[in-house]
Amino acid sequence: MLVIGLMSGTSADGIDVALCDITGEPPQLSAKIVTTYFEPFPSDLRNRILTACDIHQSQVNAICQLNFELAEFFADAILTMLKQANLSPQDIDLIGSHGQTIWHDFNADTGKVTSTLQITSGSVIAERTGITTINNFRERDVAVGGQGAPLTGYADWLLLRHESHWRAIQNIGGMGNVTFLPPLSDTTSDLIAFDTGPGNALVDAVISEWTMGEHRYDPDGEFSQTGRVDEELLDTLMSHAYITRDIPKTTGREVFGVEYAQTLMKTTDDTRSLITTLTMYTATSIADAYERFAPAPVGEVILGGGGRHNDTMINILRGLLGGIPVRTHEDIGLDSDFKEALVFAVLAYETWHGRVGSLPSQTGATHSTVLGQITPSKNYADLIRRTWT
Repeated sequence: MLVIGLMSGTSADGIDVALCDITGEPPQLSAKIVTTYFEPFPSDLRNRILTACDIHQSQVNAICQLNFELAEFFADAILTMLKQANLSPQDIDLIGSHGQTIWHDFNADTGKVTSTLQITSGSVIAERTGITTINNFRERDVAVGGQGAPLTGYADWLLLRHESHWRAIQNIGGMGNVTFLPPLSDTTSDLIAFDTGPGNALVDAVISEWTMGEHRYDPDGEFSQTGRVDEELLDTLMSHAYITRDIPKTTGREVFGVEYAQTLMKTTDDTRSLITTLTMYTATSIADAYERFAPAPVGEVILGGGGRHNDTMINILRGLLGGIPVRTHEDIGLDSDFKEALVFAVLAYETWHGRVGSLPSQTGATHSTVLGQITPSKNYADLIRRTWT
């Protein structure tokens, strides 16, 4: 099947669109990216998304409007990509849309996720494109007691296991998340997946506030090279309840977002050193998670997400991991920038075939389950005939 995966993460910088060619079924499932497209959010739209994610500023009418407006934006991005690829909507079987996370609610004492909300109407996307659309993947996992995240783990399990050694598939987006994958030769071990803590979110928020929006992130780790690490603050950050909590666990802007960054900024006049310390915090929390939770020695780390462009952060991480090879998705034939879009194409493919999209060892759910909600479109009847008859 040809499946389009859509991903907008906690950084809310734009929409990743990946057209993927997917064949087979577990354990012999194959997926490759055919073509990609990225459409950045205009500054006003991004600001409204981030405001909607802020418990002190969000309004129900704004969230309602964004649910439709983002879907129109996503649909336009799909149609633009197809036009550039000389394809039509009739060539595509499915769309898998992660949507835009607005809130991921959990009990602060237990870490148990109680509800989750990803907006971006599947109905609008299906109507505008004419392609059957699957969205709202996280909700079903939460319904069966899971964290609802990270959902990349099962696709990692299907596509990225090494023949002979354990891999850590590490994403550094707005948050950091890892999947520890057993080798193919290991027929008894399960994967383990969870959020390691903040990725780029705190660094990005401090830089945006400090530069009054002139910069959104730390290009190539340039800002973090100009300060010093505040060891006392780093120790305090590493004692955060989320970092010390046992797995399974997940987090987001609700914990490591703008409000937390603003609080930290009030504690110091040395913003450059705060940026350096927060960069060290991300790398240290990742290394700490490996030390505490990796079920076996890790043979290599496969790195993805925007954080891989932060040379300072990656060099720190390499040092903390004590010689474990740190590679990128490109080194194993995947596009790091569109890996998560590929994941949601794979999850849509599995949902369409009535197969599970997450594992209890991945999210802490009581059992595996089929994820997402299917919105039929113009190709629905033909898709059923071709798939099931």
